[in-house]
Amino acid sequence: MTAQTATITTLEPRTPYQPETANGVLAAYDGFSDTLLHEPDWLAACRDKSREVVARRGLPTAKLEGWKYTNILPLVKTINQSGTVKITHKEGHGIAVHSLAGMLGEEWVQKAITAPLSDKEYNTENTLWHLGNLFMRDGLVIDVPANTEAKTPLDLTMVADGGLANARLIIRLGANARLTVIEHHNGAGSYWKNIQTQIILADGAHLTHVRYQEDSEQSIHTQLTHTVLGKDSGYEGIVFSTGSRLFRNQLHGVMNGAGAVCSLSAVNLLTGQQHGDTTILVDHMAPNGNSNQNIRTVLDGTAHGVFQGKVHVHQPAQKTDGYQLSKSLILNEGAEMDTKPELEIYADDVKCSHGATTGQLDEGPLFYMRARGIPEAQARALLIESFVDEAFDRVADETIQSVLKDKVKAWLAS
Repeated sequence: MTAQTATITTLEPRTPYQPETANGVLAAYDGFSDTLLHEPDWLAACRDKSREVVARRGLPTAKLEGWKYTNILPLVKTINQSGTVKITHKEGHGIAVHSLAGMLGEEWVQKAITAPLSDKEYNTENTLWHLGNLFMRDGLVIDVPANTEAKTPLDLTMVADGGLANARLIIRLGANARLTVIEHHNGAGSYWKNIQTQIILADGAHLTHVRYQEDSEQSIHTQLTHTVLGKDSGYEGIVFSTGSRLFRNQLHGVMNGAGAVCSLSAVNLLTGQQHGDTTILVDHMAPNGNSNQNIRTVLDGTAHGVFQGKVHVHQPAQKTDGYQLSKSLILNEGAEMDTKPELEIYADDVKCSHGATTGQLDEGPLFYMRARGIPEAQARALLIESFVDEAFDRVADETIQSVLKDKVKAWLAS
């Protein structure tokens, strides 16, 4: 009898990371880094650390839980050059606006840039944040002193010119300061716009933050807003998205102070082959906090929408009130919507709820309006407007609310 030798196969550990997917952006960085002269040591070290992370992890893949519904690789893996984001702003608001480069000597700005994000999900999965560190050059720092109220909203226009275009905004409001920031995102041609926004709100401060995302049809838009809220502070975030071939708007609210309020409204109007992803995480860290997420998505053609929303109530955050609702309207059977609402609660005295609905236009009201002589196209538009307008009900500023409604009408008429 011939002895048989068993063959033992060692299986490689499974990993969600694919380092090779970052080859293009790392090549872009090699060219970009040649333009970086006389940088401070702390910034060079920050870039080196982020380069190591990007090289080790690669770009986000659908194997990552937070990216399972959004696959950016087919659109971005061939990008191998850097671009720029030109940021302009209107005067008259009475607030000092500084270039990012001009504020790198400020200790608090250094701490904001180098501090790790406060949640493990972002630290382990957000390669795009590290890309922002790598290509950090374009950007603004807005620092509002305590007890200051801006005369008018601060309007920013952010235009990308091609390649991988990164920009960073750092916004700090002192105690009881108030400010409205309105971002207008657009551009022409093909580019990947990757934006990082860091917001620090002291006790009693309030920021209204509006983003009109109307980038070109060939673009990719990825954005992360990281907001830290102090005691009795308020953040009102409003995102209106109609642009880009693919976009991901990611918002993270860290409610460190008691009595903080974080309100997030988003409207995504998608058509053709567009892909739109809204991903939200709110961390309640202190008592008596209030958070509200209100999302509306309209999908036509073969568009794909994504909503991932999580409310995380930590044990000290008693008396938390957390609300989360996503509603989606599908206008064509080829469109698709994925929703993933979550609650993670470790406090025992809270009031939290979440929900998600996906459906089509109600035939009853449509029939009613047509029976009264309203053309079908107009009737459908009125029903879609009514559906979307629900997301604007909590917007405090009537002027902003009016602009949002006008933009919905313009999209429906296009």
